Amino acid sequence: MAQLKAISSSSSLNLSVHVPKRDLFLSSNNVSFAKNSALFQELGARNSELQGDAVESNRGNALRVRRHKGIQVVASGDKVTEVYEATKTKGLRGKLNKVVLAYSGGLDTSVIVPWLRENYGCEVVCFTADVGQGVGELEGLEQKAKASGACQLVVKDLQEEFVRDFIFPCLRAGAIYERKYLLGTSMARPVIAKAMVDVAKEVGADAVAHGCTGKGNDQVRFELTFFALNPELNVVAPWREWDITGREDAIEYAKKHNVPVPVTKKSIYSRDRNLWHLSHEGDILEDPANEPKEDMYMMSTSPEAAPEKPEYVEIGIVAGLPVSVNGEKLSPASLLSYLNEIGGKHGIGRVDMVENRLVGMKSRGVYETPGGTILFTAARELESLTLDRETMQVKDSLALKYAELVYAGRWFDPLRESMDAFMEKITETTTGVVRLKLYKGSVSVVGRTSPKSLYREDISSFESGQIYDQADAAGFIRLYGLPMRVRAMLEKGI
Repeated sequence: MAQLKAISSSSSLNLSVHVPKRDLFLSSNNVSFAKNSALFQELGARNSELQGDAVESNRGNALRVRRHKGIQVVASGDKVTEVYEATKTKGLRGKLNKVVLAYSGGLDTSVIVPWLRENYGCEVVCFTADVGQGVGELEGLEQKAKASGACQLVVKDLQEEFVRDFIFPCLRAGAIYERKYLLGTSMARPVIAKAMVDVAKEVGADAVAHGCTGKGNDQVRFELTFFALNPELNVVAPWREWDITGREDAIEYAKKHNVPVPVTKKSIYSRDRNLWHLSHEGDILEDPANEPKEDMYMMSTSPEAAPEKPEYVEIGIVAGLPVSVNGEKLSPASLLSYLNEIGGKHGIGRVDMVENRLVGMKSRGVYETPGGTILFTAARELESLTLDRETMQVKDSLALKYAELVYAGRWFDPLRESMDAFMEKITETTTGVVRLKLYKGSVSVVGRTSPKSLYREDISSFESGQIYDQADAAGFIRLYGLPMRVRAMLEKGI
Protein backbone atom coordinates (compact mmCIF):
# COMPACT_ATOMS: atom_id res chain seq x y z
CA MET A 1 0.00 0.00 0.00
CA ALA A 2 1.14 3.54 -0.73
CA GLN A 3 0.04 6.66 1.12
CA LEU A 4 -1.26 9.80 -0.53
CA LYS A 5 -1.32 12.87 1.69
CA ALA A 6 -2.83 16.23 0.78
CA ILE A 7 -1.68 19.03 3.08
CA SER A 8 -3.34 22.42 3.19
CA SER A 9 -1.02 25.42 2.95
CA SER A 10 -3.59 27.72 4.55
CA SER A 11 -5.20 25.64 7.27
CA SER A 12 -4.55 22.73 9.62
CA LEU A 13 -6.40 20.27 7.38
CA ASN A 14 -4.57 17.02 6.65
CA LEU A 15 -6.16 14.39 4.46
CA SER A 16 -4.40 11.03 4.47
CA VAL A 17 -5.58 8.04 2.48
CA HIS A 18 -4.16 4.66 1.49
CA VAL A 19 -4.44 3.16 -1.94
CA PRO A 20 -2.95 0.04 -3.59
CA LYS A 21 0.22 0.78 -5.54
CA ARG A 22 -1.33 -0.67 -8.66
CA ASP A 23 -3.82 2.22 -8.66
CA LEU A 24 -1.13 4.91 -8.48
CA PHE A 25 0.64 6.63 -11.40
CA LEU A 26 3.61 8.65 -10.21
CA SER A 27 5.49 11.47 -11.89
CA SER A 28 7.63 14.35 -10.64
CA ASN A 29 4.76 16.69 -9.78
CA ASN A 30 1.67 14.53 -9.90
CA VAL A 31 0.09 11.60 -8.12
CA SER A 32 -2.69 9.97 -10.13
CA PHE A 33 -4.86 6.93 -9.54
CA ALA A 34 -7.55 4.94 -11.25
CA LYS A 35 -11.06 6.37 -11.31
CA ASN A 36 -12.62 3.18 -10.03
CA SER A 37 -10.55 3.19 -6.83
CA ALA A 38 -12.06 4.07 -3.47
CA LEU A 39 -9.74 7.07 -3.24
CA PHE A 40 -11.32 8.63 -6.32
CA GLN A 41 -14.68 8.75 -4.58
CA GLU A 42 -13.19 9.86 -1.27
CA LEU A 43 -11.29 12.80 -2.70
CA GLY A 44 -14.16 13.61 -5.01
CA ALA A 45 -16.35 13.98 -1.95
CA ARG A 46 -13.81 15.98 0.04
CA ASN A 47 -11.97 18.03 -2.57
CA SER A 48 -13.63 21.27 -1.46
CA GLU A 49 -11.77 20.93 1.85
CA LEU A 50 -8.35 20.92 0.25
CA GLN A 51 -6.58 24.24 0.51
CA GLY A 52 -3.14 23.54 -0.92
CA ASP A 53 -3.53 20.89 -3.59
CA ALA A 54 -5.78 20.36 -6.57
CA VAL A 55 -7.87 17.35 -7.46
CA GLU A 56 -8.22 16.90 -11.20
CA SER A 57 -9.75 14.47 -13.65
CA ASN A 58 -7.65 13.06 -16.46
CA ARG A 59 -10.03 12.60 -19.41
CA GLY A 60 -12.55 11.11 -17.00
CA ASN A 61 -10.29 8.10 -16.36
CA ALA A 62 -8.26 9.13 -13.35
CA LEU A 63 -8.16 11.68 -10.60
CA ARG A 64 -4.83 13.46 -10.14
CA VAL A 65 -3.59 15.46 -7.17
CA ARG A 66 -1.20 18.26 -8.15
CA ARG A 67 0.68 19.98 -5.41
CA HIS A 68 0.51 23.71 -4.79
CA LYS A 69 -1.60 24.59 -7.79
CA GLY A 70 -5.28 24.86 -7.02
CA ILE A 71 -7.92 24.30 -4.44
CA GLN A 72 -10.44 22.28 -6.40
CA VAL A 73 -10.56 20.59 -9.77
CA VAL A 74 -13.70 18.62 -10.46
CA ALA A 75 -14.07 15.55 -12.64
CA SER A 76 -17.03 15.83 -15.01
CA GLY A 77 -16.74 13.51 -17.99
CA ASP A 78 -13.93 14.80 -20.19
CA LYS A 79 -14.14 18.32 -18.75
CA VAL A 80 -11.72 19.75 -16.24
CA THR A 81 -12.67 22.73 -14.10
CA GLU A 82 -10.15 24.37 -11.79
CA VAL A 83 -10.53 26.81 -8.94
CA TYR A 84 -7.20 28.23 -7.85
CA GLU A 85 -6.06 28.42 -4.28
CA ALA A 86 -8.29 30.90 -2.47
CA THR A 87 -5.81 32.41 -0.10
CA LYS A 88 -2.92 32.90 -2.52
CA THR A 89 -4.27 33.45 -6.01
CA LYS A 90 -6.10 36.45 -7.38
CA GLY A 91 -9.54 35.63 -8.71
CA LEU A 92 -10.91 36.38 -12.14
CA ARG A 93 -12.46 39.64 -10.95
CA GLY A 94 -10.06 40.71 -8.23
CA LYS A 95 -8.78 39.73 -4.81
CA LEU A 96 -10.59 39.60 -1.49
CA ASN A 97 -9.34 37.81 1.59
CA LYS A 98 -12.50 36.58 3.28
CA VAL A 99 -16.18 37.09 2.45
CA VAL A 100 -19.20 36.60 4.72
CA LEU A 101 -22.07 35.30 2.59
CA ALA A 102 -25.76 35.46 3.54
CA TYR A 103 -26.46 31.75 3.11
CA SER A 104 -29.70 29.78 2.93
CA GLY A 105 -28.46 26.45 1.62
CA GLY A 106 -30.53 26.73 -1.52
CA LEU A 107 -29.24 26.45 -5.06
CA ASP A 108 -28.40 30.13 -5.54
CA THR A 109 -26.32 30.64 -2.42
CA SER A 110 -24.72 27.21 -2.81
CA VAL A 111 -23.26 28.13 -6.20
CA ILE A 112 -22.26 31.59 -4.96
CA VAL A 113 -19.68 29.96 -2.66
CA PRO A 114 -17.45 28.51 -5.43
CA TRP A 115 -18.19 31.53 -7.63
CA LEU A 116 -16.76 33.86 -4.97
CA ARG A 117 -13.67 31.71 -4.58
CA GLU A 118 -13.14 31.47 -8.31
CA ASN A 119 -13.73 35.15 -9.03
CA TYR A 120 -12.24 36.79 -5.93
CA GLY A 121 -9.73 34.21 -4.70
CA CYS A 122 -11.18 34.35 -1.19
CA GLU A 123 -12.25 32.20 1.70
CA VAL A 124 -16.01 32.13 2.18
CA VAL A 125 -17.73 32.16 5.57
CA CYS A 126 -21.39 31.27 5.21
CA PHE A 127 -23.77 33.01 7.58
CA THR A 128 -27.32 31.94 8.35
CA ALA A 129 -29.69 33.90 10.55
CA ASP A 130 -32.50 32.14 12.36
CA VAL A 131 -35.35 34.65 12.18
CA GLY A 132 -38.05 32.05 12.64
CA GLN A 133 -38.10 30.55 9.15
CA GLY A 134 -38.50 27.07 10.61
CA VAL A 135 -36.26 24.25 11.82
CA GLY A 136 -36.44 22.47 8.48
CA GLU A 137 -34.71 25.38 6.77
CA LEU A 138 -31.67 25.03 9.04
CA GLU A 139 -31.12 21.26 8.86
CA GLY A 140 -27.95 20.07 7.17
CA LEU A 141 -26.66 23.57 6.44
CA GLU A 142 -23.13 22.98 7.72
CA GLN A 143 -22.64 19.96 5.48
CA LYS A 144 -24.07 21.84 2.49
CA ALA A 145 -21.89 24.88 3.11
CA LYS A 146 -18.68 22.88 3.41
CA ALA A 147 -19.58 20.72 0.42
CA SER A 148 -19.92 23.95 -1.57
CA GLY A 149 -16.43 24.99 -0.51
CA ALA A 150 -17.07 27.28 2.47
CA CYS A 151 -14.46 27.29 5.21
CA GLN A 152 -17.01 27.91 7.96
CA LEU A 153 -20.73 28.20 8.69
CA VAL A 154 -21.99 30.59 11.35
CA VAL A 155 -25.60 30.32 12.53
CA LYS A 156 -27.12 32.86 14.90
CA ASP A 157 -30.53 32.80 16.55
CA LEU A 158 -31.87 36.31 16.00
CA GLN A 159 -35.54 35.64 16.78
CA GLU A 160 -35.82 37.61 20.01
CA GLU A 161 -33.76 40.50 18.66
CA PHE A 162 -35.78 40.50 15.46
CA VAL A 163 -39.12 40.79 17.26
CA ARG A 164 -37.98 43.08 20.10
CA ASP A 165 -35.79 45.54 18.20
CA PHE A 166 -37.29 45.53 14.70
CA ILE A 167 -40.87 44.22 14.62
CA PHE A 168 -42.15 45.84 17.83
CA PRO A 169 -40.88 49.35 16.95
CA CYS A 170 -42.73 49.11 13.62
CA LEU A 171 -45.82 47.89 15.43
CA ARG A 172 -45.60 50.80 17.89
CA ALA A 173 -45.23 53.23 15.00
CA GLY A 174 -48.21 51.75 13.13
CA ALA A 175 -46.03 51.30 10.04
CA ILE A 176 -47.93 49.77 7.11
CA TYR A 177 -46.66 50.14 3.55
CA GLU A 178 -49.20 51.12 0.91
CA ARG A 179 -52.22 50.42 3.13
CA LYS A 180 -51.69 46.66 3.40
CA TYR A 181 -48.12 45.40 3.72
CA LEU A 182 -46.95 44.77 7.29
CA LEU A 183 -43.28 44.87 6.23
CA GLY A 184 -42.32 41.29 7.05
CA THR A 185 -39.34 40.97 4.71
CA SER A 186 -38.42 44.65 5.04
CA MET A 187 -37.87 44.32 8.80
CA ALA A 188 -35.93 41.05 8.56
CA ARG A 189 -33.23 42.21 6.15
CA PRO A 190 -31.59 44.83 8.40
CA VAL A 191 -31.37 42.48 11.40
CA ILE A 192 -29.69 39.86 9.17
CA ALA A 193 -27.35 42.40 7.57
CA LYS A 194 -26.45 43.82 11.00
CA ALA A 195 -25.47 40.34 12.18
CA MET A 196 -23.39 39.83 9.01
CA VAL A 197 -21.41 42.98 9.80
CA ASP A 198 -20.81 41.62 13.31
CA VAL A 199 -19.67 38.26 11.96
CA ALA A 200 -17.39 39.95 9.43
CA LYS A 201 -15.64 41.68 12.32
CA GLU A 202 -15.42 38.45 14.33
CA VAL A 203 -13.83 36.41 11.54
CA GLY A 204 -11.73 39.21 10.06
CA ALA A 205 -13.57 39.40 6.73
CA ASP A 206 -13.03 42.30 4.36
CA ALA A 207 -16.24 41.76 2.37
CA VAL A 208 -19.85 40.65 2.57
CA ALA A 209 -22.04 39.12 -0.12
CA HIS A 210 -25.71 38.37 -0.68
CA GLY A 211 -27.79 36.42 -3.17
CA CYS A 212 -30.38 39.10 -3.95
CA THR A 213 -31.31 39.71 -7.56
CA GLY A 214 -30.81 43.04 -9.28
CA LYS A 215 -34.56 43.53 -9.67
CA GLY A 216 -35.73 43.41 -6.07
CA ASN A 217 -35.81 45.50 -2.92
CA ASP A 218 -33.64 43.23 -0.77
CA GLN A 219 -30.36 44.18 -2.45
CA VAL A 220 -30.97 47.76 -1.31
CA ARG A 221 -31.96 46.74 2.23
CA PHE A 222 -28.84 44.63 2.73
CA GLU A 223 -26.41 47.10 1.25
CA LEU A 224 -27.74 50.22 2.98
CA THR A 225 -27.28 48.41 6.28
CA PHE A 226 -23.72 47.45 5.32
CA PHE A 227 -22.99 51.07 4.38
CA ALA A 228 -24.44 52.41 7.62
CA LEU A 229 -22.67 50.01 9.99
CA ASN A 230 -19.32 49.46 8.27
CA PRO A 231 -18.65 51.57 5.16
CA GLU A 232 -15.21 49.97 4.77
CA LEU A 233 -16.61 46.53 3.89
CA ASN A 234 -16.58 45.51 0.26
CA VAL A 235 -19.96 44.32 -1.01
CA VAL A 236 -20.33 41.58 -3.63
CA ALA A 237 -23.66 40.96 -5.36
CA PRO A 238 -23.16 38.00 -7.74
CA TRP A 239 -26.55 38.33 -9.43
CA ARG A 240 -25.43 41.72 -10.74
CA GLU A 241 -22.11 40.33 -11.99
CA TRP A 242 -22.28 36.75 -13.17
CA ASP A 243 -23.54 35.17 -16.39
CA ILE A 244 -25.94 32.79 -14.65
CA THR A 245 -29.44 33.72 -15.80
CA GLY A 246 -31.65 31.05 -14.30
CA ARG A 247 -32.00 27.78 -12.43
CA GLU A 248 -30.64 25.58 -15.22
CA ASP A 249 -27.50 27.72 -15.52
CA ALA A 250 -27.02 27.51 -11.76
CA ILE A 251 -27.38 23.71 -11.78
CA GLU A 252 -24.83 23.43 -14.58
CA TYR A 253 -22.39 25.65 -12.71
CA ALA A 254 -22.92 23.58 -9.56
CA LYS A 255 -22.15 20.35 -11.38
CA LYS A 256 -18.99 21.77 -12.91
CA HIS A 257 -17.75 22.80 -9.47
CA ASN A 258 -18.82 19.61 -7.70
CA VAL A 259 -21.40 21.44 -5.58
CA PRO A 260 -24.22 19.16 -4.42
CA VAL A 261 -27.45 20.37 -6.01
CA PRO A 262 -30.31 20.58 -3.49
CA VAL A 263 -32.66 17.69 -4.16
CA THR A 264 -35.69 19.31 -2.57
CA LYS A 265 -38.66 19.91 -4.83
CA LYS A 266 -38.46 23.32 -6.44
CA SER A 267 -41.41 25.46 -5.38
CA ILE A 268 -43.27 27.23 -8.15
CA TYR A 269 -43.45 30.24 -5.83
CA SER A 270 -40.73 32.51 -4.53
CA ARG A 271 -41.21 32.56 -0.76
CA ASP A 272 -39.72 34.35 2.22
CA ARG A 273 -40.59 33.20 5.71
CA ASN A 274 -39.77 34.51 9.15
CA LEU A 275 -41.47 34.72 12.52
CA TRP A 276 -43.63 37.66 11.37
CA HIS A 277 -44.92 36.47 8.00
CA LEU A 278 -44.72 34.28 4.92
CA SER A 279 -44.68 35.91 1.48
CA HIS A 280 -45.54 34.32 -1.88
CA GLU A 281 -44.59 35.64 -5.33
CA GLY A 282 -44.30 34.26 -8.84
CA ASP A 283 -46.07 31.71 -11.04
CA ILE A 284 -49.82 32.46 -11.41
CA LEU A 285 -49.50 35.38 -8.99
CA GLU A 286 -47.64 37.35 -11.65
CA ASP A 287 -51.02 37.98 -13.27
CA PRO A 288 -52.94 40.24 -10.85
CA ALA A 289 -56.22 38.87 -12.22
CA ASN A 290 -55.54 35.32 -10.97
CA GLU A 291 -56.92 34.17 -7.65
CA PRO A 292 -54.30 32.46 -5.45
CA LYS A 293 -54.64 28.71 -5.10
CA GLU A 294 -55.59 27.48 -1.66
CA ASP A 295 -52.74 24.95 -1.54
CA MET A 296 -50.26 27.85 -1.73
CA TYR A 297 -50.95 28.97 1.84
CA MET A 298 -48.79 27.50 4.58
CA MET A 299 -49.30 29.56 7.76
CA SER A 300 -53.07 29.94 7.71
CA THR A 301 -56.18 27.84 7.33
CA SER A 302 -58.73 28.81 4.72
CA PRO A 303 -61.37 31.02 6.37
CA GLU A 304 -64.03 28.69 4.98
CA ALA A 305 -62.38 25.73 6.72
CA ALA A 306 -61.67 27.60 9.97
CA PRO A 307 -63.46 26.58 13.19
CA GLU A 308 -67.18 27.33 13.37
CA LYS A 309 -66.80 28.64 16.90
CA PRO A 310 -65.05 32.01 17.42
CA GLU A 311 -62.07 32.31 19.76
CA TYR A 312 -61.46 35.24 22.09
CA VAL A 313 -57.98 36.49 22.89
CA GLU A 314 -56.73 39.29 25.14
CA ILE A 315 -53.58 41.21 24.25
CA GLY A 316 -51.77 43.04 27.07
CA ILE A 317 -49.82 46.13 26.00
CA VAL A 318 -47.41 48.34 27.97
CA ALA A 319 -46.17 51.65 26.50
CA GLY A 320 -47.24 50.62 23.01
CA LEU A 321 -45.55 47.19 23.06
CA PRO A 322 -47.25 43.77 23.50
CA VAL A 323 -46.29 41.92 26.68
CA SER A 324 -48.92 39.24 27.28
CA VAL A 325 -51.58 36.99 25.75
CA ASN A 326 -54.59 36.06 27.86
CA GLY A 327 -52.83 37.35 30.95
CA GLU A 328 -49.66 35.30 30.43
CA LYS A 329 -46.48 37.30 30.01
CA LEU A 330 -44.31 36.05 27.18
CA SER A 331 -41.03 36.99 25.53
CA PRO A 332 -41.44 38.91 22.25
CA ALA A 333 -40.66 35.91 20.03
CA SER A 334 -42.75 33.49 22.09
CA LEU A 335 -45.70 35.89 22.09
CA LEU A 336 -45.63 36.28 18.33
CA SER A 337 -45.18 32.57 17.72
CA TYR A 338 -48.19 31.80 19.91
CA LEU A 339 -50.38 34.34 18.10
CA ASN A 340 -49.28 32.94 14.73
CA GLU A 341 -50.60 29.57 15.82
CA ILE A 342 -53.92 30.96 17.06
CA GLY A 343 -54.41 33.35 14.16
CA GLY A 344 -53.40 30.82 11.53
CA LYS A 345 -55.98 28.37 12.85
CA HIS A 346 -58.73 30.95 12.22
CA GLY A 347 -57.50 32.07 8.78
CA ILE A 348 -56.34 35.48 10.03
CA GLY A 349 -53.91 37.76 8.19
CA ARG A 350 -54.09 36.95 4.48
CA VAL A 351 -53.27 39.89 2.22
CA ASP A 352 -53.20 39.95 -1.58
CA MET A 353 -51.73 43.16 -2.98
CA VAL A 354 -49.95 44.87 -5.84
CA GLU A 355 -47.17 47.03 -4.45
CA ASN A 356 -44.69 49.54 -5.81
CA ARG A 357 -41.16 48.23 -5.44
CA LEU A 358 -38.38 50.59 -4.54
CA VAL A 359 -36.64 49.97 -7.86
CA GLY A 360 -39.63 51.32 -9.78
CA MET A 361 -41.66 48.34 -10.96
CA LYS A 362 -44.91 47.00 -9.56
CA SER A 363 -45.11 43.50 -8.16
CA ARG A 364 -47.89 41.30 -6.88
CA GLY A 365 -47.46 39.41 -3.63
CA VAL A 366 -49.58 37.43 -1.21
CA TYR A 367 -48.71 37.63 2.48
CA GLU A 368 -49.68 35.56 5.50
CA THR A 369 -49.27 37.50 8.76
CA PRO A 370 -51.63 35.95 11.32
CA GLY A 371 -50.00 37.02 14.58
CA GLY A 372 -48.99 40.40 13.20
CA THR A 373 -52.55 41.19 12.08
CA ILE A 374 -53.83 40.45 15.57
CA LEU A 375 -51.19 42.67 17.17
CA PHE A 376 -51.75 45.59 14.79
CA THR A 377 -55.48 45.47 15.45
CA ALA A 378 -54.93 45.47 19.21
CA ALA A 379 -52.31 48.24 19.26
CA ARG A 380 -54.33 50.57 17.06
CA GLU A 381 -57.47 50.00 19.07
CA LEU A 382 -55.79 50.75 22.38
CA GLU A 383 -54.54 54.07 20.98
CA SER A 384 -58.17 55.08 20.46
CA LEU A 385 -58.35 55.30 24.25
CA THR A 386 -54.96 56.83 25.02
CA LEU A 387 -54.20 59.32 22.23
CA ASP A 388 -55.99 62.61 21.58
CA ARG A 389 -57.14 63.57 18.10
CA GLU A 390 -54.22 65.74 16.97
CA THR A 391 -51.61 63.38 18.39
CA MET A 392 -53.22 60.47 16.57
CA GLN A 393 -53.33 62.41 13.31
CA VAL A 394 -49.66 63.37 13.52
CA LYS A 395 -48.70 59.82 14.46
CA ASP A 396 -50.65 58.37 11.54
CA SER A 397 -49.07 60.80 9.09
CA LEU A 398 -45.57 59.98 10.33
CA ALA A 399 -46.34 56.25 10.22
CA LEU A 400 -46.61 56.48 6.43
CA LYS A 401 -43.09 57.89 6.16
CA TYR A 402 -41.79 55.48 8.78
CA ALA A 403 -43.11 52.54 6.73
CA GLU A 404 -41.59 53.96 3.56
CA LEU A 405 -38.16 54.23 5.21
CA VAL A 406 -38.31 50.66 6.48
CA TYR A 407 -39.50 49.34 3.12
CA ALA A 408 -36.62 51.16 1.42
CA GLY A 409 -34.00 49.61 3.70
CA ARG A 410 -33.23 52.79 5.64
CA TRP A 411 -33.55 51.24 9.08
CA PHE A 412 -30.33 52.80 10.35
CA ASP A 413 -31.13 56.19 8.84
CA PRO A 414 -31.09 59.00 11.46
CA LEU A 415 -34.52 60.07 10.23
CA ARG A 416 -36.12 56.73 11.12
CA GLU A 417 -34.30 56.65 14.44
CA SER A 418 -35.54 60.14 15.26
CA MET A 419 -39.08 59.22 14.28
CA ASP A 420 -38.81 56.13 16.46
CA ALA A 421 -37.90 58.32 19.43
CA PHE A 422 -41.09 60.32 18.79
CA MET A 423 -43.16 57.13 18.58
CA GLU A 424 -41.69 55.86 21.84
CA LYS A 425 -42.52 59.13 23.60
CA ILE A 426 -46.01 59.47 22.19
CA THR A 427 -47.03 55.93 23.21
CA GLU A 428 -45.79 56.13 26.79
CA THR A 429 -49.41 56.05 28.00
CA THR A 430 -50.60 53.38 25.56
CA THR A 431 -51.00 50.71 28.22
CA GLY A 432 -53.92 48.37 28.68
CA VAL A 433 -55.71 45.27 27.43
CA VAL A 434 -57.61 44.72 24.18
CA ARG A 435 -60.05 41.82 23.77
CA LEU A 436 -60.47 40.43 20.28
CA LYS A 437 -62.73 37.88 18.60
CA LEU A 438 -61.21 35.69 15.90
CA TYR A 439 -63.63 34.12 13.48
CA LYS A 440 -63.19 32.80 9.94
CA GLY A 441 -60.55 35.24 8.77
CA SER A 442 -61.75 38.30 10.67
CA VAL A 443 -60.45 40.05 13.78
CA SER A 444 -63.08 42.02 15.67
CA VAL A 445 -62.47 44.25 18.67
CA VAL A 446 -64.94 43.47 21.43
CA GLY A 447 -63.40 45.34 24.35
CA ARG A 448 -60.58 47.59 25.48
CA THR A 449 -59.43 48.95 28.84
CA SER A 450 -56.59 51.23 29.94
CA PRO A 451 -55.51 52.85 33.20
CA LYS A 452 -54.37 55.81 31.04
CA SER A 453 -57.62 56.10 29.10
CA LEU A 454 -58.77 59.55 27.99
CA TYR A 455 -62.30 58.20 27.67
CA ARG A 456 -64.59 59.35 30.48
CA GLU A 457 -67.98 57.75 30.73
CA ASP A 458 -69.26 60.59 32.90
CA ILE A 459 -68.42 63.04 30.11
CA SER A 460 -69.39 60.93 27.09
CA SER A 461 -72.74 59.79 28.51
CA PHE A 462 -75.89 61.17 26.92
CA GLU A 463 -77.04 61.90 30.41
CA SER A 464 -76.31 65.37 31.76
CA GLY A 465 -73.01 65.73 33.56
CA GLN A 466 -71.14 68.26 35.65
CA ILE A 467 -68.13 68.72 33.35
CA TYR A 468 -69.82 69.05 29.96
CA ASP A 469 -72.71 71.49 29.64
CA GLN A 470 -74.55 70.93 26.37
CA ALA A 471 -75.50 74.58 26.24
CA ASP A 472 -71.82 75.45 25.72
CA ALA A 473 -71.93 73.80 22.29
CA ALA A 474 -73.87 76.72 20.75
CA GLY A 475 -71.02 79.21 21.27
CA PHE A 476 -68.43 76.67 20.11
CA ILE A 477 -70.31 76.01 16.86
CA ARG A 478 -70.67 79.75 16.13
CA LEU A 479 -66.92 80.31 16.54
CA TYR A 480 -65.85 77.11 14.80
CA GLY A 481 -68.11 77.82 11.83
CA LEU A 482 -67.28 81.53 11.55
CA PRO A 483 -65.00 81.18 8.45
CA MET A 484 -67.70 79.29 6.57
CA ARG A 485 -70.32 81.83 7.60
CA VAL A 486 -68.18 84.79 6.45
CA ARG A 487 -67.55 83.19 3.05
CA ALA A 488 -71.26 82.59 2.53
CA MET A 489 -72.03 86.20 3.46
CA LEU A 490 -69.49 87.40 0.91
CA GLU A 491 -71.00 85.25 -1.85
CA LYS A 492 -74.50 86.52 -1.10
CA GLY A 493 -73.40 90.14 -0.77
CA ILE A 494 -74.45 90.41 2.84
